[in-house]
Amino acid sequence: MSENEPEAHAVEEDDLDSKLNYKPPPQKSLQEIQELDKDDESLAKYKKSLLGDLTIVQDPTVSNVVVTRLTLVCDSAPGPITMDLTGNIEALKKETFVLKEGVTYRIKIHFRVNKEIVSGLKYIQRTFRTTVKVDKAEFMVGSYGPREEEYEYMTPAEEAPKGMLARGTYHNKSCFTDDDKHDHLTWEWNLCIRKEWTE
Repeated sequence: MSENEPEAHAVEEDDLDSKLNYKPPPQKSLQEIQELDKDDESLAKYKKSLLGDLTIVQDPTVSNVVVTRLTLVCDSAPGPITMDLTGNIEALKKETFVLKEGVTYRIKIHFRVNKEIVSGLKYIQRTFRTTVKVDKAEFMVGSYGPREEEYEYMTPAEEAPKGMLARGTYHNKSCFTDDDKHDHLTWEWNLCIRKEWTE
């Protein structure tokens, strides 16, 4: 693939929210939520059970949502198929991850929420063969509050394409976004469908 090829992958955004007539609620900071109805003892206990004792990151240079890695989970794979998303994501464009045709796999995403509650996290993946879009998948990840431990989200099981025509390299453009249209991470990577794991 040439270095200029990914730029040919620009496609119009499907505005799913407008089609569904969905309006996300106005965003409130964690401090505003904690201040709401603070005299209501039962509500205060409920908020504490949801949010716990938080140590909120105050560093303005730290992003609220940090996606750390993506793994293709497949029981028959000879080893883990994981991409580190904390380093140089531009380097992922030059790597190719391999799946055997016809295997069942799932995508697992690890991420952290550092400062504020984030609502309506979504994982969107567009798949191209040469410059033609062949698939778009969108997964609603959910809403999460800040905590020290990483969260993980697993997509439903999918079957890798199979057959002579399906084999080859696919270019993926992945995006982790939310209801407020924040682009937490966008990256590109390649997936090769092969007849066998090692050829």
